[in-house]
Formats: sequence, structure tokens, C-alpha cells
Amino acid sequence: MSGVFGPRKRVRSGLVAGLLCAAALTAGAAQAETFDVRVDQARVMKLPDKVATIVIGNPLIADAALQAGGLMVITGKGYGSTNMLALDRSGRVIMDTTVQVMSPKGGDLVTVYKGVERESYSCAPECAARITLGDSNGYFTNTMTQSSARTGGAQAAASAAPAPH
Repeated sequence: MSGVFGPRKRVRSGLVAGLLCAAALTAGAAQAETFDVRVDQARVMKLPDKVATIVIGNPLIADAALQAGGLMVITGKGYGSTNMLALDRSGRVIMDTTVQVMSPKGGDLVTVYKGVERESYSCAPECAARITLGDSNGYFTNTMTQSSARTGGAQAAASAAPAPH
């Protein structure tokens, strides 16, 4: 009986030691948290020490830019959630966070439905067309075209301006 019991005890001891080791390794890594940001807005996040690389799971949902002083700016690009990993120089994960991108907040957003067609307006203090994900394709494209034309005109005017003396 002791011949059978001895090996089982060693296997059980090895299993317990392995589980304790795995628990210790898991405790060293940062726990997953959720970081909320609004679409088309940016938020600042303080990073743990020794971050060398940031990885965003789906860059269509969020974007990140490292800044000096251990700060990172996260910008909401599209609705939904994705993960963000922070790695040290050896490639070890030191932070694993879920980035949740939510709809715009505020009393100035007005959504108009025309049947199944949707248009968004920013009304502070007067209503003006707003480019919002989920708007009808025609409305979104027309608003985007106007916004791009305006930006292009402003850039052309700035480059044509005489240099200060």
C-alpha cells in the first residue's frame, strides 16, 4: 500500500507546487481593468514604470500615443471594446487593460431619425452637422466632404501666408 501511496503523494505535491507557482506568476502581472473613453475624445492614462511598448488590439476602436513622464493619450476611434497591452523591454506583459469606447456624452448632441436614416447635430448653442459613427452614409459622406474641404482650405491659406519678418 505504501508503494502506491508514495507516488500519488509526490504527484499531488508536484501539482500543488505547480499551482502555487502559477498563482505567484499571475499575481505579478497587472490585473485587467476597463478604461472608458468617448468616441472622438482623448483621455490621459498613467502607465506603470518601465513600459517600452504599447499594443492596441483593434486600432479602429482606439489609438494610443506614448508621452513623456510615463503618460499615454488614448483616443476613442470607434464604438466597442478592445484590449491594450503594455510590455517591458523583455516583452513581459506588465499591464493588460480593456479599452471601452462609448458614444458621445452631453446635452448638445441631437440625433434626428428620418425613417431608417440617421443624422447627428451638435447644438451648443446653435445646431450644426456633426460627423458621428452610425449616421446615414449620404449624410456622413456629405458632412465629411465639407469638413475636409474646409480643412484643406485652411491649410492652403496658412501655407500661402507670407512669412513673418
